[in-house]
Amino acid sequence: MVTQAEKLRNLLAQDQCHVMPCCYDALSAKMIEQAGFPFTFMSGFAVSAARLGLPDTGLISYGEMLDQGRTICTAVSIPVMGDGDTGYGNALNVRRTVDGYARAGFAAVMIEDQVAPKRCGHTQGKLVVSRDEAYERIRAAVDARDEGQDILIIARTDARGDHGLDEAITRVQTYADIGADILFIEAPESVEEMRIICKEVPGTHMANMIDGGKTPVLSPSELHTIGFKIAAYPLALLSSAMQAISTSLEELREGKPLKNVMPFAKVRKIVGFDDYYTDEKRYGTSRR
Repeated sequence: MVTQAEKLRNLLAQDQCHVMPCCYDALSAKMIEQAGFPFTFMSGFAVSAARLGLPDTGLISYGEMLDQGRTICTAVSIPVMGDGDTGYGNALNVRRTVDGYARAGFAAVMIEDQVAPKRCGHTQGKLVVSRDEAYERIRAAVDARDEGQDILIIARTDARGDHGLDEAITRVQTYADIGADILFIEAPESVEEMRIICKEVPGTHMANMIDGGKTPVLSPSELHTIGFKIAAYPLALLSSAMQAISTSLEELREGKPLKNVMPFAKVRKIVGFDDYYTDEKRYGTSRR
């Protein structure tokens, strides 16, 4: 049987930049799969917002992220990457995080070099740990992978913010030498910086596309030309859902008919009622 990690490796071997909408619960993951996308990513920002109603500032725990991830991975057949934040502690915690994410069904896990408590890469107040500590985290993650867990390691640095692009490039180059599978410099601030990243450090690079963020939002074809393999959209679905909810609440408050509501029949289909009815008939438990 082909594992989720193997599926992801095969997809990333293709000569293209994959569009990756990010999920935050089982339903959003199912809709991503049903729309035909080959893989997804469990966004820490989006999970913190949807599950806790709180900002992405390190308030959500390892256990809560793991529980959310297990539910997401169970709901879909496509590979799911997961936000592992800082690994939730020292190098030994990183190993436990990678092991736990792999057992939950993730195809990849992202480990970053921020000081805990971490925060969204496109907001203020970010700090990063020393190079040595950052390298220890990635080394521990790679060791967990190489010693039995079939999972890809996404190595992220937020050093661009306070230390500049050269420091960020130095870090991801070392991450690659250690054995990370996917490289991610968060929040480059120009197209030229994005070009330098892919030119200076060969490897599989991921870019974050956030409207209103620090990084220029480019098309997948433009990102492919530069050298990126993954175009992540961490907030596209969450922000779309929030806007739709806000609009519907305003219409309800004003006593207006809801204009942009998905038909009930389509809702039932997406969440799986049709499949459930089929199984009911198969096992003779149908209530008609």
